[in-house]
Amino acid sequence: MHTTTMQPVGSVVPASAVLMGSTQLANRHFVKGGLFLLVQLVFLFYATDIISALKGLVTLGEVTQQRVGFTIIHGDNSIHMLVEGVIALFLLLAFLFTYAKNIQDARHLSPSSTGFKEQVRSLFDDHFPIIMLSPAALAAIAFIILPIIITVLVSLTNYAAPANIPPRNLVDWVGFQNFRSLFELKIWSSTLLGVGSWTFIWATSATVFTCGFGFILALALSNRDVVGKKIWRVIFMLPYAIPAFVTLLIFRLLLNGVGPVNALLNTWGFESIAFLSDPTLAKITVITVGVWVGAPYFMLLISGALTNIPKELYEASEVDGASRFQQFREITLPMVLHQVAPSLVMTFSFNFNNFGAVYLLTEGGPINPAYRFAGHTDILITWIYKLTLDFQQYNIASVVSIIIFLFLSLIAIWQFSRMKSFKNDVGM
Repeated sequence: MHTTTMQPVGSVVPASAVLMGSTQLANRHFVKGGLFLLVQLVFLFYATDIISALKGLVTLGEVTQQRVGFTIIHGDNSIHMLVEGVIALFLLLAFLFTYAKNIQDARHLSPSSTGFKEQVRSLFDDHFPIIMLSPAALAAIAFIILPIIITVLVSLTNYAAPANIPPRNLVDWVGFQNFRSLFELKIWSSTLLGVGSWTFIWATSATVFTCGFGFILALALSNRDVVGKKIWRVIFMLPYAIPAFVTLLIFRLLLNGVGPVNALLNTWGFESIAFLSDPTLAKITVITVGVWVGAPYFMLLISGALTNIPKELYEASEVDGASRFQQFREITLPMVLHQVAPSLVMTFSFNFNNFGAVYLLTEGGPINPAYRFAGHTDILITWIYKLTLDFQQYNIASVVSIIIFLFLSLIAIWQFSRMKSFKNDVGM
């Protein structure tokens, strides 16, 4: 008499391991089986292209562009191969993930007794969140994750003028050489230190002064003795209502060496002021104009925060003999900062990468001979712009972009984690 031992379901290798969806189709799960089979057929159809793209990601090209007489024989474009290779890698990972899900589903499958329409409805109901979020997830991969990965990979190459610009020349992998050059070579390290420190000063000053000036305007408008609050509010909002780039270009026209402001000063017998050509004055001008453009936003934000403070707190403090300054220090300031703290962090991050406020006003000038491809008022983002579009130093620009990303991420995480509003949200 023979005895048979049954294997657990999880140990059986399903037919879907060879032909995706076959086990599902055999058990009458037509929708899932058809989708899995379609994924495999599409992958097999493009498998050759995916393998070729992955090979190109490793080699970054082997055939250089050549000229034979007046004829140009095109070679490999290393950057195109890098981008295509990253996309192919994502497609391969997506296929492997789907393949694993196919095996997992096949091992725990039971025959279906429902029809095709019922299966479609059940699949939609069971996976409704995933179906609805898929377009957003694909967009995030295409426009956020992929560019970040490509930037990181470019930072590991020698993609820079004049010797390594496709399609005329090939690009090679150089590892962390660009990172070492940026920190070890004095011309690069001094520029990074100078531009980076000014970027931090600019972002901090613009954020603090913008919030402070907006705070003053909001307090002025909340005063009971002020007449015509609506008119004043409209006047204060005008700098924010006008597009920022228009305001910046107008200030650039007004404050240049032969502009109306200096012309008026000359008429009054004063010498011209180098608002945009003196290094120190140019930095002060950039901060001042940035405050002018951004203060109305904080005025509105803080005005809303002031209305949320209970009047009973002020009445109780008056009974206790508190002065106006004590009321401001102990009630108004803490409660307003509690509400606008997240906006302060976001404003700091925005100003850190505020390309228009600097480039439209000074174009990073005046020139600084001690810097490489940067001026006195250049911040990191305008330096990256010059490194890429003006001087084609894409490898170093990618390294600087990574540094900005890491710095802002750490600053945002640190500041948000210290905020009371963040801690309250975590505790809920």
